[in-house]
Amino acid sequence: MATLSVHTRRRALDRLASGEPLDLLVIGGGITGVGVALDAATRGLRVALVENDDLAAGTSRWSSKLVHGGLRYLARGDLRIARESAIERHHLMTAIAPHLIAPLRQIIPDRGGRQSSIIRIGLRAGDVLRRNAGTPESLLPPPSRLSALETLGRCPAVSPDGLRGGISAADGQLIDDARLVVALARTAAGYGASICTRVRAESVDGRGATLTDRQTGESFDVGARMVVNATGVWSGGIDDAIAVHPSRGTHLVIDAARLGFPDAALMSPLGGSVSRFVFAIPAQLGRAYVGITDVAAPGPIPDVPTPDESEIDFLLDAINPALARPLDRSDIVGTFAGLRPLVDTRGGNAGRDADALADVSRQHHVGVRGDGLVSVLGGKLTTYRRMAQDAVDAALSTTDLAAGDCVTTTTPLVGALRSPREQGLPPSLVQRFGGEAPTVVDVATVAHPLGPIVPGIDVTRAEIEFAMTHEGALDADDILHRRTRIGLVRRDADAARPEIERIVGEVLG
Repeated sequence: MATLSVHTRRRALDRLASGEPLDLLVIGGGITGVGVALDAATRGLRVALVENDDLAAGTSRWSSKLVHGGLRYLARGDLRIARESAIERHHLMTAIAPHLIAPLRQIIPDRGGRQSSIIRIGLRAGDVLRRNAGTPESLLPPPSRLSALETLGRCPAVSPDGLRGGISAADGQLIDDARLVVALARTAAGYGASICTRVRAESVDGRGATLTDRQTGESFDVGARMVVNATGVWSGGIDDAIAVHPSRGTHLVIDAARLGFPDAALMSPLGGSVSRFVFAIPAQLGRAYVGITDVAAPGPIPDVPTPDESEIDFLLDAINPALARPLDRSDIVGTFAGLRPLVDTRGGNAGRDADALADVSRQHHVGVRGDGLVSVLGGKLTTYRRMAQDAVDAALSTTDLAAGDCVTTTTPLVGALRSPREQGLPPSLVQRFGGEAPTVVDVATVAHPLGPIVPGIDVTRAEIEFAMTHEGALDADDILHRRTRIGLVRRDADAARPEIERIVGEVLG
């Protein structure tokens, strides 16, 4: 079993400090970095990944939790990114992580007019990409029309005024983006990669770095035949030749009950646009997310971005015309914001206006510095695997090292292979762990393993222990904010923290 824990971390650091030779050192434990580690490990390379904080501590945990086929980019005429997105969505939903991704029905209220007609045409074009990628209709049904009654049944909060029906499409939704990162890291560890969190990398070049264990203060040099910088918005701190123009995407967290417990995503066009939407998406733990903004975020990079008040107002103003009862600030139980690492390949204008942001917002960049250091950034969560493949290919081009072919399109993550023993377990546990759900319970030593961590939050006590013993969590904050998403709502985090800290103390002895 692929296991990450305080003990595996210590052993991995001891090996690195001993001078054990490395083929590849990966810096950055977000979705791209762990993707690079898995790609290289499955090619037979000796790999270590170091992360300054925790897995998914940065941009990777702040996404919309969508694995989508790039319809927005198709609408802008960017067929390459749209096609790549559809192909990568197919790999994720059919082979890599089908246990973490479920089909999500997306509904656009139809009140007639030219805008609705153009949107329907666009959705049909997007379905062509789905078919070309090989994704079956049984997994992602083609677009369809819904009656007004069906639309209100799926999205009860929609305003019935002038409603003719709904325009329906399907896409993929992650149960949680941070869980995908952790699953990738554990799978990479299962193929031999060393995964070390709370480790700072300095003096980085194409053949190694100085590493400092942030838990102990111990520093040592590590050599490698290849080094990949996968630090996203922090890439410029590793390679000052990289110009990153971050944009911020903000979401509001709403109690799902306030929207009538929708079982589909409500998509509302922004003004007269046929390619930009604001959405309300049902999520785990009885929540819904309203998003998303796309605004320039110049200046120092914060560890945890926060939304501007203007972004909150923008999202409320954008979603409310679609609702029978408008949302206000009293309905917001939490917010989160992430920074996208945009790379300007057009001469320095990106990040200064919305159109420039849209032009570069999902293109990824792989560059090789003169000393062999490879940097990979940009892109989007859905296309992480392709980014990782390109980065490893670029790194291999700097050496004469032999490696196997890329196999990550067909490499399942931990939990992807389903187990008949899932029957009878809490559905939320199975959603988060797939075929590993029975193991989470089997290895638990905590009392009442299937009991909720606190009443009203459907995270089991066994999951808290498993986060420490198998998923690399080192403290309660790792569990609250990344192994679970309890921390998105302050009141839930405050309620759950004492019992989580007690279980963490038991595991650490």
